[in-house]
Amino acid sequence: MKAEIADRLDNPAAALIAAALPMPVIVVGPLQQIVFVNPAAEQFFGIGAGHLLKQKLTELIPFSSPLIQLIGQALERRASVGERDVDLSTPRQGERLADLIVTPLPGAEGSAIVMLQERSLAQRIDRQLLHRGAVRSMHGMAAVMAHEIKNPLAGIRGAAQLIEEHLPPNERDLTQLICAEADRIRALIDQMESFGDTRAFARTPVNIHEVLDRVRRVAETSFARTVKFVEVFDPSLPRVSGDRDQLIQVFMNLVRNAADALPEQGGEITLTTGYRPGVRFGAVVAGERLSLPLEVTVRDNGAGVPADLMPNIFDPFVTTKRGGSGLGLALVAKIIGDHGGVIECDSVPRRTVFRILLPKAANDSEGNSDA
Repeated sequence: MKAEIADRLDNPAAALIAAALPMPVIVVGPLQQIVFVNPAAEQFFGIGAGHLLKQKLTELIPFSSPLIQLIGQALERRASVGERDVDLSTPRQGERLADLIVTPLPGAEGSAIVMLQERSLAQRIDRQLLHRGAVRSMHGMAAVMAHEIKNPLAGIRGAAQLIEEHLPPNERDLTQLICAEADRIRALIDQMESFGDTRAFARTPVNIHEVLDRVRRVAETSFARTVKFVEVFDPSLPRVSGDRDQLIQVFMNLVRNAADALPEQGGEITLTTGYRPGVRFGAVVAGERLSLPLEVTVRDNGAGVPADLMPNIFDPFVTTKRGGSGLGLALVAKIIGDHGGVIECDSVPRRTVFRILLPKAANDSEGNSDA
């Protein structure tokens, strides 16, 4: 039966149409075995076609998933059925919501075509707008703090230095502590002020693989010496439209966070890149259509993000680190938003994934194959 179904799908026209579809499409046989997937389905599940075709659908999603019931209904009624906001969450994939349409495959008894439209991208864009609102609030607060705190803070530091000059070396601990704390507070305010930088930056075509390579090399020689790095790159990926230094800052921050979350032994960080077919979404911010075909992920096998923090992980002052300022991920979200991109996080113990979607450089015919 599986061979018969595959023969029906194995023709150039069907393959071309399936590959062009931006939504995941899979075909399941009578025993829930997967007999066909398109490239979008490979990206959705994070597994190549070679492995997917060796599995059953029940191995990818919980057996009690509504998707299994929908397939049964479609086969029983011999008609298409659909449902919105179906939960496809698994420990491996994290939280996933999708709209589903299941259609019986003509001429193949007991087989069905499943089309998925992930809901989370629109939700990511909505969350990105919330991040930008938080950034504007941070800018206003930073402006007040800079005016009301920085000047007296400089006076406190100067007074401590003057006192220190009249103290013997063995009695300068407290004045040095005052200076150090004043510097720390000033640095925090400077960080907050960076959220208010709304100046347009020069966009150039950026080879994202060169950015990731730079970040990995710095990490391996400093804060991630004992970490195993795995790279799964698409060598033909087009270049990103953006600022190279800002993108280095983004991924340096994400890799550092991943390294901090890893266990003492067996820590692993996986960097991946891929191309998602150019589905366009309405961008409320710019009033134009938003295309985000370039996907970069940073995955680690650390302890994960606590569930109660996940909804606010990109908000200012939210942190899982002892002594952390909680501004790192907020700044990452701000920079990605300035690039017109979207960032999201899925996390369960032993698997945390930060997924970034970015626009490609306009009229870029040159990929990253030279990375």
